[in-house]
Amino acid sequence: MSSREEVGGSMEPSRDLIGLSSEPLSIERVYSSAVSPSCGAVALFIGTTREHFEGRRVIRLEYEAYEPMVKSELSAVCRDIRSRWPMVKHICIQHRLGLVPVAEASVAIAISSPHRCEAQEAVGYCINALKASAPIWKKFMNLKNRSGRKILNVAGLETAEVAGLE
Repeated sequence: MSSREEVGGSMEPSRDLIGLSSEPLSIERVYSSAVSPSCGAVALFIGTTREHFEGRRVIRLEYEAYEPMVKSELSAVCRDIRSRWPMVKHICIQHRLGLVPVAEASVAIAISSPHRCEAQEAVGYCINALKASAPIWKKFMNLKNRSGRKILNVAGLETAEVAGLE
């Protein structure tokens, strides 16, 4: 299927929108970017900062990224999604950088397709692939010493604890 072909005859081009932002993520904007008149489903995943990690209280997370590689890796994830689920129309992946307080969104993903099954499967695959391949570092901040673990998400590497943070 070409990028301009569409189920049902529409010629709306498919979109892959990838973004990194130090500002709070707009869930409405992520959703709106995936909506298509030719699709009956938009599946969403919103990852938020939770207030605990391994038995310790968390007050916020801090994200850092190697931005050019993140965008390259997430573009590859989008291509993979399209090869696995050819009916997918639009893909939007937004990740927050910098400080993210408890209960705020760190990552938002929206994927549209004509039917819900493909969209839901693609969203689950997308978040797992993002966590496995995107060079994004997460630092947990707690009340005791204001710092926690630093997690490295790079393909082939396990979670790594950075010395001196705890």
